[in-house]
Amino acid sequence: MGEARGAAARAGGVAAGLVLGAGACYCVYRLTRSRRAGPAAGTEGAASARDGSAPGGGLLPQVSGLSVLSSLAWGGPSNLQSDTDLPKSPSNLDAHHLQKLIHLLEFTDDPLIQEQALVTLSNSAAFSVNQDIIRNLDGLSVIGKMLSNSIPKVKEKALNTLNNLSMNVKNQEEIKVYILQVCKEIELSPLNSDLQLAELRLLTNMSVTNDYHHMMTNAIPCFLHLLSEGNERTQIQVLKVLVNLSANPAMTRHLFSAQAPSLLSLFDNCINKEILLRALMFAANLNENMKNEEGIITQDQYSEDSVFSLLCGHSTQYTKKLVCLLHHHDTDVKEQVAKIITQLRGDTKTRYSGKLQ
Repeated sequence: MGEARGAAARAGGVAAGLVLGAGACYCVYRLTRSRRAGPAAGTEGAASARDGSAPGGGLLPQVSGLSVLSSLAWGGPSNLQSDTDLPKSPSNLDAHHLQKLIHLLEFTDDPLIQEQALVTLSNSAAFSVNQDIIRNLDGLSVIGKMLSNSIPKVKEKALNTLNNLSMNVKNQEEIKVYILQVCKEIELSPLNSDLQLAELRLLTNMSVTNDYHHMMTNAIPCFLHLLSEGNERTQIQVLKVLVNLSANPAMTRHLFSAQAPSLLSLFDNCINKEILLRALMFAANLNENMKNEEGIITQDQYSEDSVFSLLCGHSTQYTKKLVCLLHHHDTDVKEQVAKIITQLRGDTKTRYSGKLQ
């Protein structure tokens, strides 16, 4: 272990300097790119059944949440320098640069260096070629270990790095081992904190496909609690996860049975449009799934405050809210509302024993 730490120390001066230099270069690169190309890739498209999806192949156009090209705004210890020639941007980081960063991250105990290394790896992971390189260097497991770090800022940066790396299908197959841990820690993290948001962003990306939804089932009550207690930023991020889950028919009964007494408060003209649209999308997805559900869904299967009872049961309050939302100023909102009303008065009318008011 002494030899390993000695090797880390010898690599530290180069790698830590690389962290700082790449970060500084990246700021210039990011500014130039933004002027030339406009908004960064990876932004969400709200008008889809699976939140954050957009036309095109691969995961990159589908993921939502943290911008994959986030600028750096940190400094560092003044004594960290490097005599290594630095690339002009993270897209040009070679495998040996990334290997040194991963090695440094694995063996250093300095939280500031850990944080800086993670930010640089996160920015480099915005480029698909680096996503594969980092995985092949066993970087995912090294970064994943940082999720157990006692310092919230380090954990947050590790989550952001995994968030960018999760835009790769093969990476998701390895990152999935952290889903249960992240689900548990969301509940323990300070409400509305950057750490909690980073945790939710990673789950958003990991729920883009149906493959790992079953691993999030036990966290559904927590998601709905955050939807009730969180601020607007938290509500939007939680709804991104819930919309993704609701697009999977296999999750319908789990979502229907969850308690959400304050859910209907989101269906209001005064609610932030980004929240309202996602809440409507969530409801529309569940209605669509119910239409294709085998067997009759009965009201007495669910409690009074369950998602099913509120959205598909005897709730006249929900019906009145939908009617009011037909007069919303936004066209997208009105289209979603019209879709839900059609669903409730059409095919789903014979699918459950609750009455349509």
